[in-house]
Amino acid sequence: MKIVSSQDWRDAIRFDAPVLVAEVVPGEATRCVACGTDGPLYERTELWAVKHRHPKHHGGFVRFYCEVHKPAAPPPPPAPTIEARRARAASAPKERRAPSLKPTPITDRPTRAMCPDCFVEVSAGGDCGMCGAQVV
Repeated sequence: MKIVSSQDWRDAIRFDAPVLVAEVVPGEATRCVACGTDGPLYERTELWAVKHRHPKHHGGFVRFYCEVHKPAAPPPPPAPTIEARRARAASAPKERRAPSLKPTPITDRPTRAMCPDCFVEVSAGGDCGMCGAQVV
């Protein structure tokens, strides 16, 4: 049995990137997770959805934040410098090509007995594995 996660609105959100809740899921006014259950209700146009990574669930989890508690988006990774690219290319293993193997021509292959009814190869004893007929 293969267990898969269901497709839902949370799959469309990138990790650690704040998105307006109204853009990803409609609904009623709700609270900011940082303000707590005593905090005010916010409209979905005033809340930010952030998907966080989870150590045991590959899909992560989503939390809603108000403007005050919204986490900052992570900075983009720095672009690799020319020196770093050259060092990576120099340390990469050189590609080796396997010797080209020429396929055996059909005329050089041994012919095997075939069942005239099933059109499958028969065993060395001459019995067809499909219908049980004896092929000489």
